[in-house]
Amino acid sequence: MGVITDKLGADLKQQKDLHTFLENNKDKLLDMNLPKYLDELLAQKKLTKSDVIKKSGLPVTYAYKIFSGQKHTARNRILALAIAMQLSIDETNHLLNHAEHSSLYPRNPWDTIIMYALQRHLSVIETNILLTDAKASPLLE
Repeated sequence: MGVITDKLGADLKQQKDLHTFLENNKDKLLDMNLPKYLDELLAQKKLTKSDVIKKSGLPVTYAYKIFSGQKHTARNRILALAIAMQLSIDETNHLLNHAEHSSLYPRNPWDTIIMYALQRHLSVIETNILLTDAKASPLLE
């Protein structure tokens, strides 16, 4: 976690009143939904939606609905987008959080394979091969 996040966590532990904490820290708290975060990632990494969607292996119409916030989707599909965008593990966990899914957990063998793929910038197809070789369910079927 970052310095600001660590400080917010420490301040929250010491705060007796939640409303005071929220008011005093409103400029530090994120107000970002999934479409905003996806757009921010696209801009940071100089990617286009169409390229990411093509690399993700997701159906085009379905993927555009995820980007626009019209579709709440399964965790594995969010991970396909993360791999297609070549996100770091931290960026992927933030993406999962914005999509209301659990973060990657290194003690979970399936998540470990995803983390390995992210660290090595593997494609969705290469990731699926690793998962299949490990007799785990593929990212996308």
